[in-house]
Amino acid sequence: MTNYDVVVVGAGNAALCAAIAAKEKGAQVLVLERGSVEKRGGNSFFTDGAIRVAYNNLDNIRKLIPEITDKEAEKIVMPEYNYSDFYNDLMRVTEAKSDPILADLLISKSYETISWMADLGIKFELNENQSFEQDGKLHFWGGLPLKTHNKGVGLIQKLFYKAEEIGIEIWYDSRATELMTDNDHITGVLVEKKDKVTMVNSSSVILACGSFEANKKMRSENLGEEWEKAIVRGTEFNTGDGIKMALAVGAQKYGQWSGCHSIGTDYNAPKVGDFNKPGDIYKKSSFPLGLMINRNGNRFVDEGADFRNYTYAKYGREVLKQPDNTAFQVFDAKVRPLLRKEYNLEEATYYKADSLEELAQLISVDKDGLLKTIMEYNAAVQEGEYNPTIKDGKGTVGITPPKTNWALRLDQAPYYAYPLTCGITFAFGGLHVNQEGKVLNQGGEPISGLYAAGEMVGGIFYHNYPGGSGLMSGAVFGKLAGTSAAQFSKETLKFHKA
Repeated sequence: MTNYDVVVVGAGNAALCAAIAAKEKGAQVLVLERGSVEKRGGNSFFTDGAIRVAYNNLDNIRKLIPEITDKEAEKIVMPEYNYSDFYNDLMRVTEAKSDPILADLLISKSYETISWMADLGIKFELNENQSFEQDGKLHFWGGLPLKTHNKGVGLIQKLFYKAEEIGIEIWYDSRATELMTDNDHITGVLVEKKDKVTMVNSSSVILACGSFEANKKMRSENLGEEWEKAIVRGTEFNTGDGIKMALAVGAQKYGQWSGCHSIGTDYNAPKVGDFNKPGDIYKKSSFPLGLMINRNGNRFVDEGADFRNYTYAKYGREVLKQPDNTAFQVFDAKVRPLLRKEYNLEEATYYKADSLEELAQLISVDKDGLLKTIMEYNAAVQEGEYNPTIKDGKGTVGITPPKTNWALRLDQAPYYAYPLTCGITFAFGGLHVNQEGKVLNQGGEPISGLYAAGEMVGGIFYHNYPGGSGLMSGAVFGKLAGTSAAQFSKETLKFHKA
């Protein structure tokens, strides 16, 4: 048997923030990583690194990225993004379902948490995917100007470096299987490690090992049978272990268990995340600039309903609903130069043709349906100024679904089609935690010594998701849980000594 003050189950962004915060408060900390050293870091390893924060203004961004010179700052146009902006975005996309207490915690603690991360040595940079160059200036939009250097890989590298530097012990190939309790108090966790079961004693356990997105059975039971066919965008190890362990000791389910974050991803993306190709390279997020077409040649969403970071997380499930769970993003020569960097990668699957008839043949889409859809769409496009940096109102009239913004006629060869399927990122359903990160039981009371962070926190995201909120939520609730768990362990130790 082994003794620690705090055991953290998981080793992604939320888990490592929890471990570091607990260690900073003087706790002896153990991190359990189910994967090997080569497959460490959870879903955070695969993220593009965009992180949403209530930053208020460019001056606060420059505190996080001190490399931005005065001369460079003069060429940056960055709208303010404050607490209310973040809160309103979250409530708008979740249809006002987000738990206001948890939402307030996430947003009010976002800037101080990201400043703490910067102090840990995590490097941030401007998110070029959320900007356009116009009149010699870099215009940012969508409240998401910040990303971690070298995407999720860089984030995880820095967090592990810090954890190891300050003496946090990390066990790899170690799967937590069961929480141990005594009189409703957490006393430790059982760990499978190299075919042996080890009992780790601890008065505090923080569960931060993801949701159930890599578990086909749990996806089918909670999201629907069609979700068995979804690609898993991140780690293969997020199979709901932490959730199942918590429920077994009486934890309360919380949030939208029938909902998840999913996106349209390259049709030929790996079935589970490939640790040799991280960085969210298979996503296809320039759909607002083109059309989304299914095998019947029909459109099925309003591509221009909002900026992509407010719609991409719900459009993945719309792709899953289409015939063969497949769709195509279609662009013409006018907008092809505006597409995001991922469209230029060698991993990107695409078809190119000099006519729409030829394109339909290449992608095995109903030709008559495609031609009719594009003819009707082109006729419905209204005149107006096209501006991808704002919701320009340049839309369509008289077709369903409409295209509300960024509607340009699709009429200039060559034409491009990018095949998609649905990739699941994480499930929205999780556990109920309070303002200290403590997991609540069926009666709404804290389970003594049990905490949760990251994807395991239910009640924040419903139906949809503001891009970049997941990393921020993981860091905020990870730091919160780590601080609380260390304090609880200290108080428990004092009690036993007394």
